[in-house]
Amino acid sequence: MSKQEPVLLGQDCADGCCPALLTTPLDEEQATGLAKVFKALGDPVRLRLLSMIASRAGGEICVCDLTPAFGLSQPTISHHLKQLRLAGLIGSERRGTWVYYRLLPAATGRLAAVLTGPADAAL
Repeated sequence: MSKQEPVLLGQDCADGCCPALLTTPLDEEQATGLAKVFKALGDPVRLRLLSMIASRAGGEICVCDLTPAFGLSQPTISHHLKQLRLAGLIGSERRGTWVYYRLLPAATGRLAAVLTGPADAAL
């Protein structure tokens, strides 16, 4: 996997979902992909960006609405958004001069599935 390819959790699983950490040990490829997602989420700015995108009414937000919320330059915000995109957590669409970002619910759903087990595993 090149550095520029988005991480796709669970693509190699028959049911479309990675095994839960509580039920099945991860293989090397799964662990590598999951580590890239956690690395992207390991930055407070990226967590805030993801939260702002996910909580936006209508499901998407313009980069022009994200940048003013931070005391960072536009290129720095773009870098953080790129890392979230490469981790497979957000998608983007260019409209004229602006880029709109949206959460990819399937990616966050697969991430949640990895971190949780079947309902009876916690009992």
